[in-house]
Amino acid sequence: MRITGDHTGLAIEGRLDVRSAADARALLHAAVDGGEGDLVLDLGRLEFWDATGLGVIMGTHRRAGRAGRRLVLRDVPGQLQRLLVATRLHRILAVEGAVQDPVGTTLPALG
Repeated sequence: MRITGDHTGLAIEGRLDVRSAADARALLHAAVDGGEGDLVLDLGRLEFWDATGLGVIMGTHRRAGRAGRRLVLRDVPGQLQRLLVATRLHRILAVEGAVQDPVGTTLPALG
């Protein structure tokens, strides 16, 4: 796993799983704590994630909210979009682009 960027925008590359969760959590939380406004998290190069990785994203979302910021997910892979819909997390997380609900209706997109 590799995370690049700064306090306003980050990109995750590779795997976000139980092995990389602690490092990812530390980097993402530092980005939240060190900036202001939206924190955009680009997931376009994310190859694999597991429940722990999803937990890291949710924890970052909660931390951003407590800091008066918003975590915005960009370029979310289709499989992860489907998982967000299945778990209804698409209703909690800010996701750029269209996300489909279970009956196929396009939900409002950001930006």
